[in-house]
Amino acid sequence: MNESDHLDRLITRGPYSLDQPAKTRIVLPALDRLTRYHYARSEPFRNVVDRAFGGLPRKPYGQLAELPFLPVSLFKTHTLRSIPDEDVFKVLKSSGTTTGQVSRVYLDRQSAADQSRVLVKLLQYFLGKKRLPMVVVDAPNVVEDRRSFSARGAGILGMMQFGYRPIYALRDDMSLDEARVRDYLDQHRGRPILFFGFTFIVWRHLIEPLRRRSASLEADDGILIHSGGWKKLESHKVSRAEFNRTACDVTGARRCVNFYGMVEQIGSVFLENPLGHLHAPLFSDVIIRDPHSLRPLPDGQTGLVQVLSVLPRSYPGHSILTEDLGRIVGCDHPALEMRGRYFEIQGRVPKAVVRGCSDTYEFPEDRQKSGLPLPLRDRAGVKGVGHERSETDSPADPNVIPKSFSESIPPSPPTPLPQAGEGSWGGASKAA
Repeated sequence: MNESDHLDRLITRGPYSLDQPAKTRIVLPALDRLTRYHYARSEPFRNVVDRAFGGLPRKPYGQLAELPFLPVSLFKTHTLRSIPDEDVFKVLKSSGTTTGQVSRVYLDRQSAADQSRVLVKLLQYFLGKKRLPMVVVDAPNVVEDRRSFSARGAGILGMMQFGYRPIYALRDDMSLDEARVRDYLDQHRGRPILFFGFTFIVWRHLIEPLRRRSASLEADDGILIHSGGWKKLESHKVSRAEFNRTACDVTGARRCVNFYGMVEQIGSVFLENPLGHLHAPLFSDVIIRDPHSLRPLPDGQTGLVQVLSVLPRSYPGHSILTEDLGRIVGCDHPALEMRGRYFEIQGRVPKAVVRGCSDTYEFPEDRQKSGLPLPLRDRAGVKGVGHERSETDSPADPNVIPKSFSESIPPSPPTPLPQAGEGSWGGASKAA
């Protein structure tokens, strides 16, 4: 059975239908296979595994925490892919930093299609199978170049496949086109409305202009799905509770659902459960590691967030150490239909570049100096560097501290973006 067949079997299940032990029995072997697949096909990934994690064990990994991982910052400095140039279908780009560096994620057609199928499965759990009239709280010029996508543009196009005749609420200068939005809502009276946008942009360009005038769009019903930009929003002293309450008041939506994800890892879309925590679906998982030792931490303790996904096959992005701080809140809550782990994001590591999808649009008063990504150099070394471990060796110890990742692989020369075909965050060729 190939990996596509394994994914087909997962997709037939509900995205939150398995408790954590049953889920791990499926996800761990899939991630083990992906690790070995990328080890054979990606020289940079192989160098990291050999030099920072002591090579591949001959026996399968026994725990999720044993799996090697890449720091997310490496996607900005190295070309990481496991497919030849001619198989690249499209390139996703992260939001850039003040240095101009962006992550580039290379997808072939199968990876793009798998990404789309998983996104559809997850969003249908919250939205149902019928497309809803949709208001995108952003400007149309964000998605003009469909050959390579920013994280913000890719997120918009990925979500638009769930909308019926979607419109943009903002003009290209980011001003609210209120008349257009109200006219659209009038055309769809009696139907739930899907609002989508990135958190700070929704607040700054939709909620605030309406709130200042005590105005409301008065949608009959609906849901607001949003993500990113919390750091900037919190700097304006806006809490999550205030955001949710005010967003519902000014739009008419009955629910606000936040999600967490990143362009560097397809398949990892963590939506909020009814308790207000981010929930890991069947296709993904999360580990929390100590920021200093990188050892896995028990539930409830704050550390670096490591995200896992069974989807990335065209590039080695199945196990990524982020620069976000978070903690696992719980697992398999008896009152929840959604099974598995749930967690919360608490901020960024000190000196990490504070920019998310909605942070790529800046106001002069909000610009500030960016720090450096979390330094992973000067870690203690591990034995067995550069060689596959023998059958008598134990699998990678999750408590071993890797050596410097930055010294594991040489920098890659800049790679021009291929003229890939159109697509979306969800990987579909059609945006809507």
